[in-house]
Amino acid sequence: MMMERVKTVCLVLWAFTVNSIADEYRDRALSLMAETPLIDGHNDLPWQMRKLFNNQLNTVDLYELKTTHTNIPKIKAGKLSAQFWAAYVPCDTQYKDAVRQTLEQIDVIHRMCHKYPEVFKFAASSQDIMEAFQQNKTASLIGVEGGHSIDSSLGTLRTMYQLGVRYLTLTHSCNTPWADNWLVDTGSEPVQHNSLSDFGKRVIREMNRIGMLIDLAHVSEAVMKQVLEISAAPVIFSHSSAYSICKHKRNVPDDVLLEVKKKKGIVMVNFYNDYVTCQQTAKISDVADHFDHIKKVADASIIGFGGDYDGVTRVPEGLEDVSKYPDLVAELLRRNWSDDEVRDALGRNLLRVFGEVEAVRDRLNATQADDEPIPLKEVQNPCRTDYGYQEKSSSTHTQSFDSLVLVLTLIITLF
Repeated sequence: MMMERVKTVCLVLWAFTVNSIADEYRDRALSLMAETPLIDGHNDLPWQMRKLFNNQLNTVDLYELKTTHTNIPKIKAGKLSAQFWAAYVPCDTQYKDAVRQTLEQIDVIHRMCHKYPEVFKFAASSQDIMEAFQQNKTASLIGVEGGHSIDSSLGTLRTMYQLGVRYLTLTHSCNTPWADNWLVDTGSEPVQHNSLSDFGKRVIREMNRIGMLIDLAHVSEAVMKQVLEISAAPVIFSHSSAYSICKHKRNVPDDVLLEVKKKKGIVMVNFYNDYVTCQQTAKISDVADHFDHIKKVADASIIGFGGDYDGVTRVPEGLEDVSKYPDLVAELLRRNWSDDEVRDALGRNLLRVFGEVEAVRDRLNATQADDEPIPLKEVQNPCRTDYGYQEKSSSTHTQSFDSLVLVLTLIITLF
């Protein structure tokens, strides 16, 4: 009987000790998150607004919404200080109404900020993020997910920037007329450009010029490497994990991680089970393994959070929704991440990258906008008109005809 009592006391003491240590890590996590903004690179709540409510935000209460990974109480519990909301539309809109649908997603993000000004503060700069953090609001930024959304138009790219878009994911899960997506590395889609076309390279240069973050999530490995070589500014992976841990082509190989380090960019770790464990199930510790691996191969200075909440169907045990970020931070601390390393991953890395992209923009301020359109043969299809191209072609033909008439007139005069 005495032995049983001793065992019971030991178990109680052990459980108390374990819980005390867990509480200590979580308390430390919350303390760090109160000092440094947690910035997440990718959340698809706007797409849920489209799917569930056809963007009728007036019919939705984000305080009460239960069917999504993201709502206002969960945001508050998760200490989410800044969020890049994805303005995403599917690949089947390409060559059809992708621009209109993307503009509607941009609109719904702005309206979220207007409807809940006590929670969200629209942000379009690194400084805006810090101002929102000081006001205890969630800085709300826009990222357009998929190059098909600009319809191969640099004018559309610039217009979206003026509307507040601060990153463009170069492809989603389809090739564009100027860039290859990740599926070409699986063999399920054909290689079209062997990376970027000439126009694709011009997209990169124009993004550098206007100060838009280049997002390499969803692109082929060849595109990753080419952009890292030619971009004048650091790049981001807004929601990708480590390929060595889970060999999925959406993830980032080690040699690319090293190039990201050289470029002083950032890889924001995705929580989707299929990219975390390459299986349908995962745990919070599996996500932390990706953080550890990227830190080991490159450095803590290139790591961030890119949950992909509300854009995926499966998330790890312990990371069920956006309220769970403090638990992941506590797990990193349990793995002996220093306070400085955690602060970097929380937000300092993204703020540094964003600031450098803005600095490149300012250096290129006097450079003229690229207004040369993509060659017509690269985008011509039954759903696209060719105004401008047609007039230029007609003008060229007219000039040639006029020159021929002039030459014939001179010949007749001479004889």
